[in-house]
Amino acid sequence: MIRRSNGPFAPYDRSWQQLSRRRFLKNSALTAGALATTGLGAPFSASAADSMTFLTWCDHMDPRLLGGYEEKTGVKVEAKSYEGSGAALSIKDQSAPGDWDLFCLDFQDTPWVARDGYLKALDDSRVPWDAFHDGIRDQPHAYTDGKLYGVPDKFGYYGIAYNKDKVDEADVNSAEIMFSDKYKGRMAVYDYYQPIIQLVGLSQGIAPKDITVDNLESTIRKPLLKLKSNAIVVGDIVTVLNALHGDSADMIIGGAEWSVALDMVENPSLDYNVFDEGALLWNESLCIFEDSAKEKECWDFIDWTLSPDGQRYLATSECFWACPVRKDTPLTEQEASILRWDQQVAFLQNAYPSTLGAPDLDAAMLDLWQEFLAS
Repeated sequence: MIRRSNGPFAPYDRSWQQLSRRRFLKNSALTAGALATTGLGAPFSASAADSMTFLTWCDHMDPRLLGGYEEKTGVKVEAKSYEGSGAALSIKDQSAPGDWDLFCLDFQDTPWVARDGYLKALDDSRVPWDAFHDGIRDQPHAYTDGKLYGVPDKFGYYGIAYNKDKVDEADVNSAEIMFSDKYKGRMAVYDYYQPIIQLVGLSQGIAPKDITVDNLESTIRKPLLKLKSNAIVVGDIVTVLNALHGDSADMIIGGAEWSVALDMVENPSLDYNVFDEGALLWNESLCIFEDSAKEKECWDFIDWTLSPDGQRYLATSECFWACPVRKDTPLTEQEASILRWDQQVAFLQNAYPSTLGAPDLDAAMLDLWQEFLAS
């Protein structure tokens, strides 16, 4: 089974629901609320006519999002969060057919999950594409064999999160900051091989889809190891955020809105950016399991999530913030500023989707990452 992330989250990183001390405390309450409202403390009742099951990332468990759907439809959502697409499909495989209805999936993973027979083909005409940002629909993984299997609902980037009191803002525009001796010993690096290697690739003019086993060695290896020599720590989300908040690091390589936007509300010293060499893009998508008998309920949830209000609740979830796909999402002035709303057109024009390589390339990337960690 391929192990993939949840968007920005590494497949082995189980710290993603406790992104900081403040967020951990928030999410403890959020999770408790979700347990109460979605029936997670009791066995799921997938056959109930007034319920729907949902295998999802933590952000879709925001009480405003789930509560709004339940209030509008009278359908109870029984939701379970997971980390890693492989882990989600293991849950699905261990459940009875029809136990799971709706699925929040890394948009980049929809082709292989669809080809493995897990997903229903979706009605393209139901999706309000004209309301979306340009660049969200027209991605190579949006359609599989000519069919739509996942509806994008939220997106973000890998880049740099930093303390703007410690880092020259002129330096955060270029990926060259990763290799700068100016910040040697002041960098925290997120321990997730795919985006970090892809960011280094972009710094060398190599798009993620153009990374090969050969150019990993010839072009990417040397600057990647230079990045490691500049790092004070390589770790999971909690580790790198603690380094940033605790002043042992001035920046997180691989971070962006997903890692600090929520905390920027209370800490104006935090900021993030994407690199001029290319914005590395991740997406979430909503899918319907092939054996679900609740297609109407699932579509009602998709419709609600893609409504302007649903988009705002998802974008500003108490788990993590990132960008809604709708251009007309009614963000507050503060939310729009934090999410760089007026820069999204430019970001997306220079964006490259984070991609999953073929097995031989993925193995080579993992080998290089082990060398990186050991260096």
